[in-house]
Amino acid sequence: MATSLKIEEALKGRVQHLASQRRRSPHWIMLEAIQQYVEREEARESFKQEALASWAAYQETGRHLTGQEVRTWLNTWGTEDEKAMPECHT
Repeated sequence: MATSLKIEEALKGRVQHLASQRRRSPHWIMLEAIQQYVEREEARESFKQEALASWAAYQETGRHLTGQEVRTWLNTWGTEDEKAMPECHT
């Protein structure tokens, strides 16, 4: 899919300068930037959807862990006394 972009001269110059510093083409720099942006936004949307699903499940069941319960559990990670995740409760 061929796509063209119109970018301001100042940004164009910055891309060209960065490409020169990195010994890459401006095209490579722009593709990399777009790929990283899309991946970041997809991850953000996935996190949002997961949070909304968790909130809906909580509203339906009331099952949860408190922040302190989670911190206590996480503080055992990497120790000889590492604990399993605590059970959710209402």
